[in-house]
Amino acid sequence: MRTMTATLAALGLTTLLTGHSLAADAEQQWLEMIASGEAYSAETLLPLFKQLEPVDTDFMVGTWKGGRFDGGAEPDPINWYGKRFTSPSDVEPLLVTNADGEVVTYDRLGAAQMRQVVFDGKASAALIYDSQPIMDYFRKVNENVVIGLGDIKGKPTDFFFHLTRQ
Repeated sequence: MRTMTATLAALGLTTLLTGHSLAADAEQQWLEMIASGEAYSAETLLPLFKQLEPVDTDFMVGTWKGGRFDGGAEPDPINWYGKRFTSPSDVEPLLVTNADGEVVTYDRLGAAQMRQVVFDGKASAALIYDSQPIMDYFRKVNENVVIGLGDIKGKPTDFFFHLTRQ
């Protein structure tokens, strides 16, 4: 039985034995981590990120509210709200909340576009800044939540964030 269980797990077929999928487990784990508001290291998040399914650029169209996995320890100098994807060629990569509580575009880093980009063997939607050496890779938790991994040229690829569809 142990060999059969290991074989089914390797094939991603544990649903046959357990009645639930690994994808459902991963979704639940991500949602619990987001809800906790706690800090999580890149060493914890990267293996989980790699397990998530890719998304295409059409999936990302819309306005998304963001959050970080820093447990609130890092100051937020711009009062980050999230991101807006109007089309693959029209992205507002940073939305902020101004002093009046309105969501506005933070344009100091410029605009961006989306493309399908391969990261760790999976092609998925990525946000590419027009004038900055920054890319954000996205993976799907569920229909309304994605996890982003920020890649800033010359720095470690270790900035994780989450986006919830608005």
